[in-house]
Amino acid sequence: MRNPGAVDRAMAVFGKRAELRAFSGDPADEAARAIRDGFRIIVAAGGDGTVAGVAHALAGSDVALAVLPMGTFNYFARGLKMPEEAEAAARAILDGAPHDIAVGTLNGRVFLNNVSIGLYPAILEEREATYARYGRYRILAHLASLRTILRFQRPYRMDLLQDETRHRIRTPMLFVARSAYQLDQFGLEGGQAISDDRFVLFLAHQQTRLAFLHLAWKLIRRKVDHGRDILVSTPRQIAVAVQGRRRIAVALDGEKLKMQLPLRIQIADHQLQVILPSNNPAVVKSG
Repeated sequence: MRNPGAVDRAMAVFGKRAELRAFSGDPADEAARAIRDGFRIIVAAGGDGTVAGVAHALAGSDVALAVLPMGTFNYFARGLKMPEEAEAAARAILDGAPHDIAVGTLNGRVFLNNVSIGLYPAILEEREATYARYGRYRILAHLASLRTILRFQRPYRMDLLQDETRHRIRTPMLFVARSAYQLDQFGLEGGQAISDDRFVLFLAHQQTRLAFLHLAWKLIRRKVDHGRDILVSTPRQIAVAVQGRRRIAVALDGEKLKMQLPLRIQIADHQLQVILPSNNPAVVKSG
């Protein structure tokens, strides 16, 4: 956790209205137990991976998700306009209102920000090793990305189905976005597609280390040329197979998993209730 003591400070704001439950393993399991115990709002205290795990248990239920951001990037919480300071976030949760959102699923598993295969899962593995040694700092995440790109290996050959269109492609990375906030942070287009309950699919053209370093530099500077540097599409459903593989490493909201191929990515049948702070324009109060 980046902020020791943050949970205690948030609990001081919540007071007796909240019960603190620590967990290990899959946060979805603990969230499911809290649902069975009758809780109507469950606060996920952690990073994007923890929040996504809780969301997996809550999607389709009448129990709302609230987010206490305590990770490295906190893309989902920042997209909700949730304060990153513990006390302010706790007050925003108490003053907030529930709002239904659509979420993505990967082989039935809920995700909130993104899914990726190829280079990005390797970056996450390097990043976690760096965190374990030096601590969780954003600058270290960027350095881990650089080291991974410098060790870049051959691209994958993929069979890709987007809605009803099938392609055979060769790419070092496939990235599926579901967070308009994260796209905006890197100067990438597609926010309207997210609002329309579509995915934004990015495929990298680059086939060499030098070219991928150039793309990374463009992302940092928010200067990516859509169409030239990356291919962009906005499907509602995606299926991915990788030639010569039955399982593959997948990055899912900042967590690295091994998953069975083919990967099937679609919008969940049921929506997720999320507590939005009152400063979010999606919250409408009456009375």
